[in-house]
Amino acid sequence: MAQAVAVAKPPPHRPGNRRRTGATPRRLPYLLIAPAALLMLGFIAYPVLSVFYYSLQHFNPAKPWRNGFAGFDNFTKAFTEDPEFWHSLVFSLQWVVVQVVSQLLLGLGLALIVNQTFVGRALSRALVFSPWAVSGVLTSSIWMLIYNSQTGVSRYLAEAGIGTYGTSWLSDTASVFPAVVTAELWRGVPFFAILILADLQSVPKDLYEAAEVDGAGRLRQFFHITLPHLKDAIVLSTLLRAVWEFNNVDLLYTLTGGGPAGETTTLPLRIASIAVDSHDFGYASALTSIAFVILLFCSMAYLRLSKFGAQEK
Repeated sequence: MAQAVAVAKPPPHRPGNRRRTGATPRRLPYLLIAPAALLMLGFIAYPVLSVFYYSLQHFNPAKPWRNGFAGFDNFTKAFTEDPEFWHSLVFSLQWVVVQVVSQLLLGLGLALIVNQTFVGRALSRALVFSPWAVSGVLTSSIWMLIYNSQTGVSRYLAEAGIGTYGTSWLSDTASVFPAVVTAELWRGVPFFAILILADLQSVPKDLYEAAEVDGAGRLRQFFHITLPHLKDAIVLSTLLRAVWEFNNVDLLYTLTGGGPAGETTTLPLRIASIAVDSHDFGYASALTSIAFVILLFCSMAYLRLSKFGAQEK
C-alpha cells in the first residue's frame, strides 16, 4: 500500500504577522545618519538662522536700552549710510580676483613642473607643498619679520642702494597691497598645486603618445588634452579658494589690521571690527547676511556658467 505523504501547508498570510527576515529595514539608514544630521543642524543651521535673526534686531550689549526689533534698518544703513561698507566690499572683490587668478596660474605652473620626472622631484614637491601646512597666524608672523623695517628685506635693499632705511611696506598705502598679496600667494599657491597635480596623475599617458604620433606639440597637447582634463579640478579649486579668500581675516588682521587708513579692510574685517570693537552685533549680523547672499549667488552662478561636472559631448 502506498502511504500517503502529508505535505505541510504554510500558514495563511495574515496582515499583522509579517515574517521578519534578515533584510535591512528601510528606516535603519536614516536612523544611522540621524546623529550626524543633528550635529550638522546644530553646528550649521542654527548659527546661520541666528545671524539672520539678529540682522533684524538692534542688539548691542553695551547699549541694552536700544535693543529691539529693527526690521530692515540695518540693511538700509549698510547700503545708504555706511560708505566704509562699499569700500570694504570693493576691496574684497579686488582681493579675491587678484589672489585667485594669481594663485591659479602659479599653482598650475608649479604642478606642471613637479609632475615631470627629474632628480630630486620628491624633495621639490615637499618644498612646494610645505607652505600650505603652515597656519595663518604663523604665516603672518613670518612675513611680519620679512617686512620689518629694521631687520627685514627693506633694510638689505637699502644697504644695496635700493630704497631708504626705515621703509615700512605695510604702513605705506602705495606698497601695502602688493606686500599682503605676496604673503598670501606664498600660502595659497600650494593649494592649487596640490589639487592640480593630483588630477594630472590621472591623465592617460596614451593620449599624449597619440598626440605626438599625430604631430601635436607641447603647446597643443596642453590646450587640447591637459586643460580639458583639469577643468573640474580648476573650477572646484577656484571656487573654494574664492570663498576662503573672501572670508580671509587672519593674515590681513595680523599684518595690517585693515590699515593703513582702511586700505586693506575686507568686508569680514569690517564685520569683525563692528562686532568686537563696537559691540553692534545687529549691524554686524546684517553685513554677514549680505556677505552670505553674495557668496551664495556668485557660487551658484559660477558653477552654472562653468558647467561643473557636465560630461563633454
